[in-house]
Amino acid sequence: MKHPNKLVMLLLFAIAGYSAQSQTPTAKPVTIDINLGNKSAPLDPIWANFGYDEPNYTYMTNGQQLLTELSQMTKVPVNIRMHHLLVTGDGTPALKWGSTNVYTEDKDGNPVYDWTIIDRIFDVIVSRGLHPIAQIGFMPQALSTHPDPYYKADGVKYSPKDYKKWSDLVYAWVKHSVDRYGQKEVEKWNWELWNEPDITYYWKDSTEDLIKLYDYTADAVKRALPTATLGGPETTSPSGAKAAAFLKAFLTHVVSGKNYATGQTGSPLDLITFHAKGNTRLVNGIMRMNMKQELSDIDNGFKIVASYPTLKKLPIIIGEADPESCAACVGPQYDYRNGTIYPSYEAAAIARIYDIAANRGVNLRGIVTWAFTFENEPIFKGYRELATQGVDKPVLNTFRMFSMMKGNRAEVKQNLAYTAQRILDSSVRAQPDINALATIDKHQASVLVWNYHDDNNPAAPASPVKIKLAGLPVATATVKQYRIDDEHSNAYAVWKKMGSPSSPTIQQKAELQKAGKLQTMGAPQKIKVTGGQATIDVSLPSHSVALYQLTW
Repeated sequence: MKHPNKLVMLLLFAIAGYSAQSQTPTAKPVTIDINLGNKSAPLDPIWANFGYDEPNYTYMTNGQQLLTELSQMTKVPVNIRMHHLLVTGDGTPALKWGSTNVYTEDKDGNPVYDWTIIDRIFDVIVSRGLHPIAQIGFMPQALSTHPDPYYKADGVKYSPKDYKKWSDLVYAWVKHSVDRYGQKEVEKWNWELWNEPDITYYWKDSTEDLIKLYDYTADAVKRALPTATLGGPETTSPSGAKAAAFLKAFLTHVVSGKNYATGQTGSPLDLITFHAKGNTRLVNGIMRMNMKQELSDIDNGFKIVASYPTLKKLPIIIGEADPESCAACVGPQYDYRNGTIYPSYEAAAIARIYDIAANRGVNLRGIVTWAFTFENEPIFKGYRELATQGVDKPVLNTFRMFSMMKGNRAEVKQNLAYTAQRILDSSVRAQPDINALATIDKHQASVLVWNYHDDNNPAAPASPVKIKLAGLPVATATVKQYRIDDEHSNAYAVWKKMGSPSSPTIQQKAELQKAGKLQTMGAPQKIKVTGGQATIDVSLPSHSVALYQLTW
């Protein structure tokens, strides 16, 4: 009886060994060919836009700290978009809510304007050199056709009972902004009406009602400041039939409809806005992203805009562009936000958004990452945010990397596993997406490299990567590597090593804040350039991002 037991044990060990081997395959080497001598257009900072639901978080301690960091990380203009800027209330901060009490009425029904809270919000933004995307909405209680229930309820989601009072409010807000901040400053802002009016979560009336509201709003904005930039309609994902139909109806009206406010044909529009969202879910216990969905929304939106000849070249801002649609939700299906999956996703997605815009021939001005910080919430709770309790999350360092890329885009040979089109076809479900985005300026070049996969598989191995550079205009260059992985630019990893304290001590908080900043890997290295060519070899962990800066 001993021999059969030994045989069984040997079989079990063999099966276990095979299983372990199959779960941790050896990564294949990847070669990325970059020709710095083949330049195209300047790399526009489309990433420099952020947004959040809760405007009153703006002037709280962590909100002010984060806005300061956003202003300091780049010299390009950073735009900030918020909801609830015209909502009635005392300004008490709350999750997925906000208020400014800008508009009330006296006992005789006369408008009363109070700019105190909204000035407090915009003062924080403008004083840091940031620019608001001034969202005109939602409906003040005294103007709503259905004013009750109101707090975190449907009263904010209806048309005004008096369009003249609404128009006067919008006109007064724009004029007040010019008086307070100056015309040159306000001309740098983008104004817009509402948010996601194609869904009842934000708008209870019809498409035509929203178009009517837009006409009165646009007329008021342009009367107050003819040079103001005005956009819309901030619809949800254009991959959906309802959202696509709403976007088309709005654009058609702008071009050829009868204006409700003026009686003329068409309506003023300076930029076009819509949203794009991926999705996440659990598959056999593994959290799975879906980059295809977000990029498909963007591609479909570009396609719709390009179908209007007179609008095709208008600037486009993707008013929310994110891996999924609920920043304030938490749970296993959102378990990508604290660590390195989120930054690697953003690096890969933003690079492909540049390509999709070029393929469609549209004028992409920006994408808004809907992530900020949530006040008075547990540290690393799992919200989609850039920082938690004053500690930067790894994803913020991806944007710091983008901010360091200067000059013109350089050619990255597209002979790798994924192109924008392949992700549009099948997302990132087979081998990992290992690719790069490169720029070159007068005395520097930047190469952003990522290793991304839709699946959060902890057993995924690091990949050996060879970066082959051509077109370098010097004989030697200095290379500095910045890295986001489990050991670098990652406060979440440090927090877990601390034992995941719910209330870090002062010393722990300082250590976490330091760990949250963008970090270099190793010391700067001199590389020899032969015939304009040089090679960089690196081992790139799964869900990591590296930025190589070459200077000469």
